[in-house]
Amino acid sequence: MARQHLDGAGSGTDEPGMPRAREPQAPYAADDSTAAHAAYVDAAFAPDAPGAPGTPDAPGAGADGPKGGDGADPPADPGDPTAPHDPGDDPAGAPSHAAPRRRMRRGRKVLLGAVIMLVAGVLMAAGGLWWAYEHYTGRVDRIPNAFPTNVPEKHQPAPSKGGETYLLIGVDARSDLPLTGDGAGEHAWKPGAQRSDTMMLVHLPEGRDGGYVVSLPRDSWVDIPGRGDAKLNAAFSYGGPPLLIDTVQRMTKVKIDHLAVIDWSGFKRLTDAVGGVDISIDETTPRRNGGGEWTAGTHHMDGETALDYVRERHGLPRGDLDRTQRQQNFLRAVLTETMSADNFSNPLKVKRLLDAVTATVSVDDRFSDGAMRDLMWDMKGVRSSDLVFMNAPVAGLDMIDGQSVVLLDDKAGDPLWEAMRNDTMDQYVEKYPTDRLGSTAP
Repeated sequence: MARQHLDGAGSGTDEPGMPRAREPQAPYAADDSTAAHAAYVDAAFAPDAPGAPGTPDAPGAGADGPKGGDGADPPADPGDPTAPHDPGDDPAGAPSHAAPRRRMRRGRKVLLGAVIMLVAGVLMAAGGLWWAYEHYTGRVDRIPNAFPTNVPEKHQPAPSKGGETYLLIGVDARSDLPLTGDGAGEHAWKPGAQRSDTMMLVHLPEGRDGGYVVSLPRDSWVDIPGRGDAKLNAAFSYGGPPLLIDTVQRMTKVKIDHLAVIDWSGFKRLTDAVGGVDISIDETTPRRNGGGEWTAGTHHMDGETALDYVRERHGLPRGDLDRTQRQQNFLRAVLTETMSADNFSNPLKVKRLLDAVTATVSVDDRFSDGAMRDLMWDMKGVRSSDLVFMNAPVAGLDMIDGQSVVLLDDKAGDPLWEAMRNDTMDQYVEKYPTDRLGSTAP
């Protein structure tokens, strides 16, 4: 049996000799999108749509039209040929408006379900983030009794006028006494048990929009309370964190709010966890660890290679000063990789990173989990490019008692420490020349 194609402009037949009712025109394009469906429903039930309730051509309409007692159309007389009839009783009649209503209700249910699923997903993600905060901040080891006691009042610095200052210590985990990871703080301090190759003052301004990292050369010749003149790292070796904090506070008159100890061997694991780091070297220098040389240019380093780069001191043009800039260069590279979007888009990478970080860093026991979470939240938008790295002002190098030492410049250092105390580091770096880490380091 032949079938005729209908183009919507005329009528046709399904079978020869049998007329087929023309399909009703509807303002609905051949589009199953939500917007198109909504347009169809709105047009079908618009007040001025033909046949819509309340329009002049609708049954029972008109100001004086017949109404029932409750305002509804009176029942139609089945025998009245002019009476409106139910389209559902006549298959050839126009389709009922119940179908669009059902589709509209169905569309709303689907939309509501999607919104509920989205909200549930956000809550689950937020719950997972909060669990990570709770879990990993609780895993950071605490160092008990890290701050000095019985310090004469005249040597106790006043609280800073804004922001916070941290003393960051880098230790060599080859020593017998652990300060990071498992066992941190479990043993009484033994003079000479630990060595510190890195000391940095990290000032975080009150606005938490960046940070300032000032390296204190480990060979700085300073007055150590109760010990006399010696290299700065000797304070840590003699008396651990309390003696080093006391020494730095007396030297700078800057109050240390918190202590953080990092294990350079742990940074080796962290470096591998982020897939290595790119470090730019400004000029070719000998490589004592492993032989050969560090050639000028950018190197992609794994954890072992980066650790050799950080530990190198001999053969550098400025000795310990260049070593501190290498440490800063490496720290900046690790932070850049750690905070990259690629690492945070993969849950497994996030876990691996957090495991490495919590095994690498320990803090003083005054630094509560809540304070750590607040700091992480406040600093969430800060990137390595928002950090300024520099060395403390130095007057020169010297040999004292057969030791190569660094002489700090007290006069040039005063404005720096004052800026740290007053939370005006941004003004300091604009006004004073600094030995600042640029795009590269030796």
